[in-house]
Amino acid sequence: MSATFRELLKKIGSGTHTGDNLTREEATLATRLMLQQEATPAQIGAFAIAHRIKRPIPEELAGMLDAYDELGPKIPALSDAHDYPVTVIGVPYDGRSRTTPVTAITAVILATAGVPVLLHGGDVMPTKYGLPLVKIWQQLGMDFTTLEVEQIHQVMDQTGLGFLYLPKHFPLAHNLVPYREQIGKRPPLATIELIWFPYAGAGNAIAGFVHPPTEGYFRETYQLRQATHPQIHRLTTVKGLEGSIDLARNRTAIIGICQSDGDPSWRRLNVYPRECGVSGSDVSFDSPWSALQLIEATLHGEPTPLVPAAIYNSGFYLWHCGVCADLASGVEQAKDMLAVGKVADQQQQIAQAIAAQRKK
Repeated sequence: MSATFRELLKKIGSGTHTGDNLTREEATLATRLMLQQEATPAQIGAFAIAHRIKRPIPEELAGMLDAYDELGPKIPALSDAHDYPVTVIGVPYDGRSRTTPVTAITAVILATAGVPVLLHGGDVMPTKYGLPLVKIWQQLGMDFTTLEVEQIHQVMDQTGLGFLYLPKHFPLAHNLVPYREQIGKRPPLATIELIWFPYAGAGNAIAGFVHPPTEGYFRETYQLRQATHPQIHRLTTVKGLEGSIDLARNRTAIIGICQSDGDPSWRRLNVYPRECGVSGSDVSFDSPWSALQLIEATLHGEPTPLVPAAIYNSGFYLWHCGVCADLASGVEQAKDMLAVGKVADQQQQIAQAIAAQRKK
């Protein structure tokens, strides 16, 4: 048993009247002790559920991210050949189970347009057991799971797309996944995964969320970490489908933006799908197999029911990342890129780059 961890656990688990929040330094220490398994399984499980019940504060989330930065992987900074900053996308690791995702299509379209994108995640996991990103990449012939971090860096520098796979690249964090199963709830670790920035250079971050208080935590945590992690130039929060960054077609998209350079205030952006001619119902999730087939066909330019969501989301992010002057032109560019096969070609280039690295 870790006596140090016991004191941290007592601090957050003593109830409304006698409990207290952790300092940023204490949260870093607690996370480090959990990642390195110096805390016992009983202590880790108790901490996970107590912290969820208490609800983490931004100082604690900042400290937990500090531990991830200390012990986790980082993709080295890319070369100067890229026209746009790297965008790191954070979505729930437990995947999608109600709507068919277009996040992977958006990422490939951004890479096709010259915007380097880094994503991260693990296998099918609790509590949702939904379709994770890794299964989509594998379906598309882009299996990052066997590559080393430096090899992913090479693929990303060459093609604009990278993916960190938790079991391979951050086993310390992967070893905590069973606790999600055992407590039956997402612990605060699932919150910091959305704003984890495993890139050594400068860039922008996009994080999905479900509940409005989470957006506030993201914003305050980002502002706290600017002194020590100024390389994150812009944080964008998206109230997307199932906590992802996917904009829904049947409602207004609620987006928050905070920039470290220029105006530091938090800006609200509302996006209306009807103005882009893509309003309607989002494609439901029937099964992992059918979702994977639909994603692949859409990426290859086939006229699937997922096309409107793909061009809407890709168009917005092309605009948001500075490729297009406005949303309308972003949607048109996304539509053209899919129709003429540019995105499918980029997929093949990424798959070939991964295969070449695997042979080394």
